[in-house]
Amino acid sequence: MKPRRLGNVSIPDEELIKDKKECKKIGPCGIGKKAVYLSSFYIDRRYYIPISSVKRIFKRIAMSKGGFTGKGVFGTLSYLVVVYEDGKEKQCNFKHEEDVDRFLAYIEEEYPDIPVHSLEAERKLAEKERWLAEKQRERNVSEETKRCLVKLEQAEQYLKKQSDIYMDLSQSAKKKRTYDRSNPAYKWVALAIVLMGGAAFVYGIYALTTHAGFGMYFLLFGLAAIFLFAGANVLPTSKNNKNYIEKRLTESISQMEEYIRVYPDFPVPAHYAHPIVLKRMQEIMKEGRARNIPEALQVLKKDLKALNSSVVVEKEEYDEVVAIKPMFLVMDYK
Repeated sequence: MKPRRLGNVSIPDEELIKDKKECKKIGPCGIGKKAVYLSSFYIDRRYYIPISSVKRIFKRIAMSKGGFTGKGVFGTLSYLVVVYEDGKEKQCNFKHEEDVDRFLAYIEEEYPDIPVHSLEAERKLAEKERWLAEKQRERNVSEETKRCLVKLEQAEQYLKKQSDIYMDLSQSAKKKRTYDRSNPAYKWVALAIVLMGGAAFVYGIYALTTHAGFGMYFLLFGLAAIFLFAGANVLPTSKNNKNYIEKRLTESISQMEEYIRVYPDFPVPAHYAHPIVLKRMQEIMKEGRARNIPEALQVLKKDLKALNSSVVVEKEEYDEVVAIKPMFLVMDYK
């Protein structure tokens, strides 16, 4: 299906069809050489916006009613927002927030001139940069620290050239952390409920065909149970079990080790190799809390250990912590 244009700029049909076919698909959207492809409510990659028309792309997190009250089933809702032409916006809902992060990381890798933060987030980040620069000017930064800062920045840029590798590492660590903290009994309870739902669904069909009472109720209960738990990532499956999750983490670390092997004296171990880790280490050194790279890594570990559910942080910092803290937790901060 040929995607529909958003905005005033068109791409010739032949180029468009080829570009959509070859685009990198992430969640319901995609990134091509000519355009970004965005979803409608029901259809993946239903629309397109030429890259030349895109002004910025960023993540928006909304809370459902249940998320605000704490009594509902749903919590945060993740959206990808594309600003194009003269300020028009197209918002796409993503089932998994990590897919939004992966989309933005790939945009940053392939199209570094496209901002990946909202105007408000960009303003806050600029304020933080000015504050860090001021702190650095106030201090007499040693030549060793300056060399370390350059080294960390260069390593950060090197990682950003392959967003899939560090995103796989972050997400596989997050998956393992989530699995380790979940009660195994919940998975089998969910499986039992799904099986009961399947049985109720089958009986509901039988009851409807034989005109027995309550057939529709059994049918609806069965469907509800199946769809609820099948979509909740609770059931033990071929991709949601301990062996698979640990294997994915090991493979992600090995992939990162292979990538940084050609980089001379990479500043952090492969299992911590993420641009946000290197960025926060630079900030620590600019604040004067560390003089060299090993010290900065130790301070970062201390900072992450101190952050828990009772600590209130800005959304931008929250996103960073969520991305990297599982990597440290699954390695026990070693």
